Amino acid sequence: MKQHHRTVWLSDIHLGCKDCKAELLLDFLEHNTMETLYLVGDIVDFWALKRQFLWPESHNRLLHALYQKSLDDTHVVYLPGNHDEIIKPYANMLFGNIEIKKRLVHTTAQGKKLLVLHGDDFDGEVCLAKWQAWLGDKLYDFLLWLNRNLDYYRRMRGYHYWSLAAHIKKHFKKANEAIARYRAAALKEAAKHDLDGIVCGHIHHPEIVEIDGLTYCNDGDWIESCSALTETSSGELELMYWTLMQPKLSIVPLAS
Repeated sequence: MKQHHRTVWLSDIHLGCKDCKAELLLDFLEHNTMETLYLVGDIVDFWALKRQFLWPESHNRLLHALYQKSLDDTHVVYLPGNHDEIIKPYANMLFGNIEIKKRLVHTTAQGKKLLVLHGDDFDGEVCLAKWQAWLGDKLYDFLLWLNRNLDYYRRMRGYHYWSLAAHIKKHFKKANEAIARYRAAALKEAAKHDLDGIVCGHIHHPEIVEIDGLTYCNDGDWIESCSALTETSSGELELMYWTLMQPKLSIVPLAS
């Protein structure tokens, strides 16, 4: 059975990256319909494609499925991030039926006004020195390598997907401090525009938090969390973790 949502937010899919969980997202799209779909940046990972061109059939099918949504009864809006920043110059234009925006304000069924953007705008308030950012990227790549190979062996033994990378980040003090700074910067931007909250992605850390009357939503990613932010017809915001909804479909991406 298909579940219907008023709105769905997806980000950080990273098509073209070996860690993209394309099969899981295809299954999510098969089982969920929505009136509006926001693609909140880093949909295609042009950085990864520059390093090594990788485009398996599942990535092609996923890109087609996302475009097909715009041809059906779904309003699709694409808000580019840093990994697909080459799309940013086309803001306020149409790609077929898909709108391209740098940022926008979404009004929920309950009347809440939420700023929607990828979130790389806040990097300057989160990152420290350049060498620390570089080291963080390298450590994250190593975590994903561990995650990819651990999941391969778990699947061979009949276990469902579990994110080692997310688990380590959750218990790493410096990572939590960076997430807190990012969250604070995002809420500051929402308050600056007199809005009720913000929806973003970018840091691969899904959560919904209420702070000082403002709502912070991060829709997560399809590298580690396999999560989507959804809005019900009554305006309730929820996070869906598809590996928990469909544990038997925890398919490992291309192994290294």
